[in-house]
Amino acid sequence: MNLGMETETLEYKKSTGELKEAVISIASILNKHQKGELYFGVRNDGTPIGQIVNEKTLRDVSQAISNNIEPQVFPQISSVAIDGKDCIRVMFEGYNTPSFAYGIARLRVADEDLIMTREQLESFFKGKQAEDPWEKQISAFTVSQVEDKRVKDYIERGISAGRIPFEYTDKKTALDKLMLTDGDRLLNAGMVLFCESIYAEIQMAIFAGKERLTFLDIQRERAPVFELVAKAERYIASNIRWRVEFDGSLQRKEIPEIPMDAVREALMNSFCHKDYGACQSNEVAIHPDRVEIYNPGTFPAGLTPQDFINGNQRPVRRNPLIASILYYSKDIESFGTGLKRIVDACEASNCKCSFEVQKSGFVVVFYRSETKSDEPVNEPVNEPVNQKENLVLEYLKKYPDARYDDVISSLDISRSTVKRILQKLSANGKIKRYGSDKKGGWHVID
Repeated sequence: MNLGMETETLEYKKSTGELKEAVISIASILNKHQKGELYFGVRNDGTPIGQIVNEKTLRDVSQAISNNIEPQVFPQISSVAIDGKDCIRVMFEGYNTPSFAYGIARLRVADEDLIMTREQLESFFKGKQAEDPWEKQISAFTVSQVEDKRVKDYIERGISAGRIPFEYTDKKTALDKLMLTDGDRLLNAGMVLFCESIYAEIQMAIFAGKERLTFLDIQRERAPVFELVAKAERYIASNIRWRVEFDGSLQRKEIPEIPMDAVREALMNSFCHKDYGACQSNEVAIHPDRVEIYNPGTFPAGLTPQDFINGNQRPVRRNPLIASILYYSKDIESFGTGLKRIVDACEASNCKCSFEVQKSGFVVVFYRSETKSDEPVNEPVNEPVNQKENLVLEYLKKYPDARYDDVISSLDISRSTVKRILQKLSANGKIKRYGSDKKGGWHVID
């Protein structure tokens, strides 16, 4: 039985006579991948040759690792029989990197352990300011809980983008190759990307005014990250203004007041850089004058958004594994360029945007364009919007406890139009909300 060639997470040693080299390899793998395996009694081509295994040899391996790697790691060391030959298997993981073996930090490159330069170490420590080990911890979800279609669709997108070099065969093989599994269990990164969990959730709301007081609609969605981004994108697109231009072609051109490329970039960034361990929802807040996209997670210490917009700062990733998966499918582009892409898209569309660094999170703000009170929005150009407003007002006078669905079904007006009309009427002081979202109603102000 051949175990296959060495990789960036798998190392072979012929015997414990190479114990020091093994310790160096373990630290090197930890610095690159935070987990891996090492076998004693196996040639570097994967052929098992066996070696003496007893309590002393197992203890020697354990002590060599614990005494010579800093910060200390605690591997699982066991005796295994491969083709009838006794070997030693070492399984290890550690997220408190960089790891030093015998006082030196090395980095795994292919099957080699290369000494890290001073510049690499400085960059490593700077990146660690924001990196979170949560994404590489084992979740409670198994591979069997993942829908095949979700993985297959993702792999196909990655192949089309030219960033995934293998074909889809089955979900287990694909997730293994993406390094999102530990045996039959998903890592947390795999959980939020391909399963529905409490860690991937977004709250979306439309507010009547500039303050977060009265809301006209509120929704909470829980789904895999890719689907949450799509849901939030549709929600924003359905509740902002669109103008129509005719350029001489047969089809009219619909242009949003906020560039949707920038919106999608901001949504992807919000899940890419989120502090998932905080178990707090991402948020979309739509106000009459702006749209806000919020993600929990502090901004990298000592840096500002302008550092990344100027392009003179290397990327700092809280969730490098999640970022890599989003990159492979081309849902994000080059690491660290998201804010600049948002600014560029907004400038090209004459849309103002800003960034707010908060104590517990980060907000991208898109400022909405001003329109006249009778200008149609998200409706055909010649639609008599004022007539619909009057219909809604008369309905609320008769049924003040009506809910959104009641208005929609009774007046045969689309949900997005009802939301917009209620928002406009509230902002103009024609109606006022009272009570809770479920049991409250509307006062019509004459």
